[in-house]
Amino acid sequence: MFKNLTERLNQTLKAIKGQAKLTEDNIKDTLREVRMALLEADVALPVVKDFINRVKDRSLGAEVSQALNPGQQFIKIVHSELVHVMGDDNVSLDLASQPPVVLLMAGLQGAGKTTSTAKLARYLSEREKKKVMVVSADVYRPAAIKQLETLAAEVGALFFPSSADQKPIDIANAAIEAARKQYVDVLILDTAGRLAIDQAMMAEIKELHQAVEPKETLFVVDAMTGQDAANTAKAFADALPLTGVILTKADGDARGGAALSVRQITGKPIKFTGIGEKTDALEPFYPDRMASRILDMGDILSLIEEVERKVDKQKAEKLARKIQKGKGFDLQDFRDQLSQMNNMGGLMGMMDKLPGMGSMGQMANQMVGAEKQMSQMAAIIDSMTPVERHWPDKINGSRKRRIALGSGTQIQDVNRVLKQHKQMQKMMKKVGTKGGMAKMMRGMKGMMPGGGGLPPGGMPPFGR
Repeated sequence: MFKNLTERLNQTLKAIKGQAKLTEDNIKDTLREVRMALLEADVALPVVKDFINRVKDRSLGAEVSQALNPGQQFIKIVHSELVHVMGDDNVSLDLASQPPVVLLMAGLQGAGKTTSTAKLARYLSEREKKKVMVVSADVYRPAAIKQLETLAAEVGALFFPSSADQKPIDIANAAIEAARKQYVDVLILDTAGRLAIDQAMMAEIKELHQAVEPKETLFVVDAMTGQDAANTAKAFADALPLTGVILTKADGDARGGAALSVRQITGKPIKFTGIGEKTDALEPFYPDRMASRILDMGDILSLIEEVERKVDKQKAEKLARKIQKGKGFDLQDFRDQLSQMNNMGGLMGMMDKLPGMGSMGQMANQMVGAEKQMSQMAAIIDSMTPVERHWPDKINGSRKRRIALGSGTQIQDVNRVLKQHKQMQKMMKKVGTKGGMAKMMRGMKGMMPGGGGLPPGGMPPFGR
């Protein structure tokens, strides 16, 4: 997300960063480029105009003219105004009422409501520790009911059954009653996709909303539709008392126009973004963190939170103890490291949150290559027997041929994995000694092209 905008803004702001003095002329030239970058990112024109005017007014004011580094201050203003456009602060769900708290999901056909319902159920279960029930009132698409039932089982949420011959209001009322009896904290009501111009369908969802009085009415919208997403959200906001927006498929939108337009056009906060197909790929929306990523300043806070949440602490501690006792680092440990990295969204997912990565196109290409290599390495280790994983020295020529055949690779690929494991093993031995971490970091330096400081295959050791 924002890849194109980040690249354009980087080039534009680089010229002004070192300026000792900002004048109306050089600000004007820079803002013209910023304006073009935002329009190319499919940001709505009224939002662009307002943003440019605010940045211009602040840039020509005292906060820049009296700054020690006016160029840096200008970038700080751009960051601040990006945050403002996207909503200033994170707005969380309002769950403070008598359970079951009802959340109603609305949106267009194909926007990802059913998937987002399951993702939200998982988010509330795992991170908010809530007992969640989901129900589908989409009587026009029986497959949607079955899809939600399957996803509910996957994310560990209760599922209330419904059928195409029922009325949406009857389904909702029965689900609320069932949620009360089962002491459910949150009931998420998935509705049928509808067009804002379809008066009959809009009347139906209004009636449903009045009947269930949800605490949150969330509009689910596809980020790939750019500023049209903001316009559609406004049409729904005029019909329903929306409390927030869930922006889906944000990882597939290199422009980012929807995220920068929705809040200002609708007046409703973006509460979550969908950033992948997996059921855990839903993140709270933080305008300040998103603005930092747009300006290639990274998002270290989100990265730290992700590590805390997704790294298996028990496995990490077990590996640390094993290494400290000098018991070595076998191929099963190596495979676990690959899994940990995959859980973190892979190398690209992590690098995307580091400062300066937007301007390192060559490094990004290396990361793509490293990710492919990691997938191949995982397949090779998966083709090994438990004995081979624990005692790699037993892997002779015939075993290598079998492993290569089982993983769809070549014998030289198997040899490469064994060699890289040996290097990791040497590093891990250093960790167990006095001053071991410093020694290991020195050993890692330059192992990747460009001196990226990552071990072969690209994984930092999660065991420490």
